[in-house]
Amino acid sequence: MEDPLSMSSGFLAEYTRLKYVFPVIGVTLLGVFLKSFFSRGKETAGPFSRDTRRPRAPLVVDRAARKAVIQNRFQESKIPQDLDAIVIGSGIGGLSVASMMAKVNKKVLVLEQHDRAGGCCHTFVEKGFEFDVGIHYIGELEEENKLRLLIDQLTEGQLAWQPLDNNFDTIVLTNKSTGKPAKVIPIRGGGDAYIQSFIDAFPAEEAAIRRFFVLINEAESHMSTLVMLKVLPYWLCRLAVRLGVIPWLNRLKYFSERSLKSFLDEVTTNEDLKAALGYCYGDYGSPPAEASFLVHALLLNHYKDGAYYPFGGASEIAFHIIPTIVAAGGRVLTSARVTGIVDDGHGRVVGVRVTKGSQEVEVRAPIVVSDAGVINTVRMLSKDVLEKSRSPLSQVVSSVKPGYGCMSVYIGLRGSNEKLNLPARNYWIFKGNKIDDDFAAFMAMKYQTGTVDATVPLLYVSFPSAKDYTFEQRYPGNSCCAVITFAPWEWFESWKDAPKGRRGEEYNELKQIIARAMWKQTCELFPHLKDKEGYFEVGTPLTNQHYIGSSRGEIYGMNHDTTRFSLQSIVDMRPDTQIPGLYLTGQDVCACGFAGAIFGGLICASTILQRNLQRDLQKLGKSLKNLD
Repeated sequence: MEDPLSMSSGFLAEYTRLKYVFPVIGVTLLGVFLKSFFSRGKETAGPFSRDTRRPRAPLVVDRAARKAVIQNRFQESKIPQDLDAIVIGSGIGGLSVASMMAKVNKKVLVLEQHDRAGGCCHTFVEKGFEFDVGIHYIGELEEENKLRLLIDQLTEGQLAWQPLDNNFDTIVLTNKSTGKPAKVIPIRGGGDAYIQSFIDAFPAEEAAIRRFFVLINEAESHMSTLVMLKVLPYWLCRLAVRLGVIPWLNRLKYFSERSLKSFLDEVTTNEDLKAALGYCYGDYGSPPAEASFLVHALLLNHYKDGAYYPFGGASEIAFHIIPTIVAAGGRVLTSARVTGIVDDGHGRVVGVRVTKGSQEVEVRAPIVVSDAGVINTVRMLSKDVLEKSRSPLSQVVSSVKPGYGCMSVYIGLRGSNEKLNLPARNYWIFKGNKIDDDFAAFMAMKYQTGTVDATVPLLYVSFPSAKDYTFEQRYPGNSCCAVITFAPWEWFESWKDAPKGRRGEEYNELKQIIARAMWKQTCELFPHLKDKEGYFEVGTPLTNQHYIGSSRGEIYGMNHDTTRFSLQSIVDMRPDTQIPGLYLTGQDVCACGFAGAIFGGLICASTILQRNLQRDLQKLGKSLKNLD
């Protein structure tokens, strides 16, 4: 009999040899499939085969004309015949994929549960004030940028953008004892000016700041690998992850599976600087101790050259994309709550069920695209379909948690932007410099009416009216402010089954206590606004659930933590759900926010159309540049 020790030694030697062979095999397979992917669609016309921009038309302010486009209520008689696809949800992830499909003559029906299209791009008007609910500022919209090119094509060049102040963000670190600003840091856009903003505030920490931004740039450089893991065949990507291929290619795993806090702790011991470098975690909703460093890198680079706001308000986005869908025979219908995804009994998705009161309408199409988020999508599917397909969606729901709930305060101000001296910028107001500790303590609080610690750890303060010079023309003599923070779903969960507007006095009292604390903190920075209120409304996590369909009041989809951006979750959260006929788009495919969701739409459309749309977009951009 062979000596066990020699057998063990032989096994270890063989394993040592093979552990290097497997990644090499994996890299070779990835190379073959990458070449195949990048050659897709070269012979046929795609959504970006030609420049579809046209001269910009005047801003449409007629409410009836706007309502006809973005508030086209669902009726069974309005459903087009012979649909090519159905999209659940009219956020930018849903509208973008529908528009790209429409540009290759696909007839697409978009169904929106709210009474107006746009998702987080919609606006509402009350008592002479207009408020946006999600589009506060967007970066990378310079003429030569890929995001700008994509939006221009989806809107046929009809959407214009107004730049914010050069100092587009301001960080305010508050003294906990006095409640007054202790350190105010203006952040400026434009190449070196962005990094210099931090250096000016912390001159002794210049080396640490520059080191941090070297890491930021390296992390962002690996985004192409993330996209690759979402478009190449699922089995191949799973195999690549299991064989350890990705770390052989680059350091995506190193950046995506480590927290922002771990990098901050490495580069500096200065707590004020850590807070400053991590200031915009509110843009994706995960505090530094949880957030994937990769997401933070994407965010900082997104805004390094400044920020923009849609001319005419956030509703302009949906208003100008919808006609491209209609032009191909499709429709965007509102007040259409999808309550189920229909299958053929053999595991293939073939349509959706729309519930209107006591009536159910079944709508069929060979392709269904969900912009409703992973959790809502799973809830719409039958258990039988999930089990037959072995889709990764169930695993995603069990391993990745939803983002944190959000509270928004909308304040209508009596007085114009000029009269009140309102800046076209955002303010990030922190309770102190221990931003992780303060966030955790706040989220762990047990809020009760009548007994509340009034200090909120993070406030995002914005003046949307100052970012759009048409606001004064449309709402003369008025202006507006939005104040946003995070809040646990659990504070409001006991009212989740009560209809909107009938949740009772205790609910109203609780949300007013928190909202008034938020407004009080805001007025410490802007004392001249205290007596200018003309309108005051509060949105809670339940409000978000009602209007944008979020599962637990979150605004950024699944949590942007290191679990979500593990290599396995990156592979699993992809457009191709592994359920025939069903695809995902939007924030849960790529990342949060307007840019993340629209690129989620681009990746989804690439998957459905079996075409490398990123390459097509780059090719179009190059041809337009040559014409110039």
